[in-house]
Amino acid sequence: MADEPFGFLQRWYATQCNDEWEHTYGVKIDTLDNPGWSISVDLVGTDLEGYAFGWQSLDRTEYDWIHIRSDGRLFQGACGPLNLAEMVAEFERFATSSGKPPGG
Repeated sequence: MADEPFGFLQRWYATQCNDEWEHTYGVKIDTLDNPGWSISVDLVGTDLEGYAFGWQSLDRTEYDWIHIRSDGRLFQGACGPLNLAEMVAEFERFATSSGKPPGG
């Protein structure tokens, strides 16, 4: 089940690709030195552009945490080393709830 959010992210990205969007915008996943992961998903030119919410944080332990936000142009997140699938699932929740904040 942990791979399902990545399937959604792949399908969402493929849907945005129109021979223009992908040349300027995209999705970036990187590592942090906390340790952890970061994600940036461009919303410009997508149905999610303009949907914003402030930082939301869930801090369970030193290595089990997730922080996400959207400024309407970029969905951003950071998380602990074992929370990448959970963070991508939060993007899925954001994207499939018409841009409402997670839990909203």
